[in-house]
Amino acid sequence: MKCVVVGDIFITPEMMEKAMGFYHDRFREVKSFYFGNKDRQNMRDVVKTIEMGGPYSVKPPDGVLEELSDADVLMVHLCPVTKEMIHAAKKLKVILCNRGGIENIDIDEVNSCKIPILTNPAHNANAVAEYTIGLIFNELRNISRAYVSLREHCWREHFPNSENIKELKNMTVGIIGYGAVGRLVTEKLRGFDCRVIIYDPYVDNDDDSGNPNIRFVPMDYLLRESDIVTMHARSVNKKPIIGEKELKLMKDDAYLINTSRSYMLDMDALYTALKNNWIKGAAVDVFPVEPLQKDEPLLTLDNITLTNHRGGDTLNAYSDSPLMMLREAEKLFENETPRYWYNKNMI
Repeated sequence: MKCVVVGDIFITPEMMEKAMGFYHDRFREVKSFYFGNKDRQNMRDVVKTIEMGGPYSVKPPDGVLEELSDADVLMVHLCPVTKEMIHAAKKLKVILCNRGGIENIDIDEVNSCKIPILTNPAHNANAVAEYTIGLIFNELRNISRAYVSLREHCWREHFPNSENIKELKNMTVGIIGYGAVGRLVTEKLRGFDCRVIIYDPYVDNDDDSGNPNIRFVPMDYLLRESDIVTMHARSVNKKPIIGEKELKLMKDDAYLINTSRSYMLDMDALYTALKNNWIKGAAVDVFPVEPLQKDEPLLTLDNITLTNHRGGDTLNAYSDSPLMMLREAEKLFENETPRYWYNKNMI
């Protein structure tokens, strides 16, 4: 078979080629392309453009169409997969997308041609899960605020939650979204002796891994009962699932964590909630406009931890992904069911 790989600064063509080496008997030819700029900040802007504007908001590399004409497999990360590419690839058997989101792919066109799409939401799942745990502790225990005050030669004793600083032990953590990241966050929380409740309308409520401390609940219940709410979902219509109404349901001593998608959370409502002490604090890693503007209102608040989209940014998250994808593709070639076959029910 022939494979066309399109890498970028995060998951490079070299990473993809290295993974292909483990399946040299399967692939007779590999053609590599580079998508986008070689500047990380520029590419983060490209990611945001794709996530908000879809596969036609940026252009694929020159030469890809020609090489797709006899390709069996297309492997991408951020590169768009357009109607023109799909129609050029007359022999294409599968599209491998090294990410959880499919905003860079023309899904309707792929489905009409009945081409399987395998995604990899787990490629940075552990990185994001670890980061989420870090943000929880950072916000609960004022770690960043204490450091910043020391940098300013101030031995700070009072913080927004000083009258009620709690340990994670015995707290209730509400997890919105029980996919790859949500499951790993749940797993990592088990060692902290806290209770976990989960909202995910797409997961069987019986799927609790046999853990009596995990329970599936309605969204309103989760918001009312949780000491910490952490978001690990995507919105199909790219509209917030946490807004003013939801924030008002939360406890006034609760914390909100978002390491998922920026559009999942109404940032204006979050500012109002924090300003008026509807909730105790928040930690946010993703924003509608990145980098943050100097006049961002959230920067004026003392009861929030802000980080610059670092959740999934580890070497492992990128370098391990192509081989993970190929293992799932191998299942498809052997008539088994891959773990993350995005459009299985659509085709």
